[in-house]
Amino acid sequence: MFKTFLALGTAAVAVTAVPADARHYSNRVICTKWRHGHCVASQRLTRREARRAAQYRVGYRFGPTYSYSELSGLPSPFVSRYHLRDNFRYVNRDGYVYVVNPNTYRVVRVLPMQ
Repeated sequence: MFKTFLALGTAAVAVTAVPADARHYSNRVICTKWRHGHCVASQRLTRREARRAAQYRVGYRFGPTYSYSELSGLPSPFVSRYHLRDNFRYVNRDGYVYVVNPNTYRVVRVLPMQ
């Protein structure tokens, strides 16, 4: 019984030790300033901003007349990290890359550009 109270007390101290601002931020960081192709300034998003950042979810239909990005237009480290290939279409928008099925025009993956 004593160990239970000790564990609860330790957990309460650990929760209150985290600053109030840190609880409202997500792990999502966006680049706010680029220089010579490299990010030189970034900003950490709040949880609410991170949820809103990806506007399109898996299953969203872009349609055949949407202007898609070429695979060669995406950064090569990003392409190799996520194993992107020519058999899909890509939408690069709002800090995300949406992988679109060319037959159904629906989003199958949402990838953050970091």
